[in-house]
Amino acid sequence: MRLVATISSLRAGDEVRGVFACVRKDRLKTRTGSAYLALELRDKTGSVQARAFRDADALAGLFERGDLVSVIGRVERFRDELTVEVSDIRRAGEAGSDQAQTLVMQEFLPVAYRDMEELDGFLEHLAHEVYDLGYKALLDSLLADAELRDAFRRTPCTRNGHHAYLGGLLEHTVAVATLARELCDLHRRLNSDLLLTAAIVHDLGRMREFTYGAEIGLTEQGRMLGHLALGQQMLAERFAMLVHQGGAAGAALDEGRQLALLHCVLSHHGASGAPGGRFASPEALALYRVNALDAGVKGVLEHGFGTGEEGRN
Repeated sequence: MRLVATISSLRAGDEVRGVFACVRKDRLKTRTGSAYLALELRDKTGSVQARAFRDADALAGLFERGDLVSVIGRVERFRDELTVEVSDIRRAGEAGSDQAQTLVMQEFLPVAYRDMEELDGFLEHLAHEVYDLGYKALLDSLLADAELRDAFRRTPCTRNGHHAYLGGLLEHTVAVATLARELCDLHRRLNSDLLLTAAIVHDLGRMREFTYGAEIGLTEQGRMLGHLALGQQMLAERFAMLVHQGGAAGAALDEGRQLALLHCVLSHHGASGAPGGRFASPEALALYRVNALDAGVKGVLEHGFGTGEEGRN
């Protein structure tokens, strides 16, 4: 009998001993009326369903959904799928808060397959394609912010939809900005500086939307406001900072440029997100389309057709 500790390496008959993230915990009953726990365990290599039939109520009191849990069990095949039959499960020992969050993010949350250094370089290259003094000053300010750059590399795009993994925001942003840049070559009347800047900043609000535990959750801001409003807040803060600093760059980021950019950001999921329920610029429509294209294609590649992912962005 093999002893394994990562989900991707599980095979029927294996003995399981390891620490996983518990992302589902339901108390159910068998046909005979006996209680059991239906669980989902996850690590960075994947997820697996699990069940605890013996001492279900006693075990249920030893952990909660969202905890890191120490698991002992055996892998069985049930209805052609692997399932862990759990004999013992309890909350894993806790480290300090910062250390625990780092451990969770490194070991238990899904991560992008793309190289983050390469994507980071692409982002800088695309930002350098913006020549308008005001928008260039904005992008330079954002990319010079080390905390924001770290957030770009850490943040997912969604919790369960497209790019739902650490680094998904950077991957999606580079894709949308690349599509926007190509579209500007095809349609020269588009304001390329506005569209490319909007593509780079359109999902900034995601950085304030999520929490990171055994699974990706929502901050209170994310739950109450959503990433569109949070992105508007972040841009407004950056506008105010640049204007306060003065100089040619601050003066160039005038109200007209600010409003044009904010309109693109607020309507990038559709005209209903903008005041009046309509697009006010061809750049806003273009951003909506290229964002939906990347989100839809990525969603189908990750989840397949018929799941609704092709229509979510």
